[in-house]
Amino acid sequence: MAQNRFKTGEEAPQSGKYEVSELVNEGTPEENTTIDLEKGERFPPDPSSNDAAYWVKAS
Repeated sequence: MAQNRFKTGEEAPQSGKYEVSELVNEGTPEENTTIDLEKGERFPPDPSSNDAAYWVKAS
């Protein structure tokens, strides 16, 4: 089953911890970044590079 990915600017479907899986421009994130979001908050850019990113729910 494919993992749900969320792009920078989209709203979090549920509260929880999320981590960067990859950058939108196909780059690799510089570090493992985990953030806490509340349901409805928007996903930010990758904090280390400020580039748009894909986020996944952290396990």
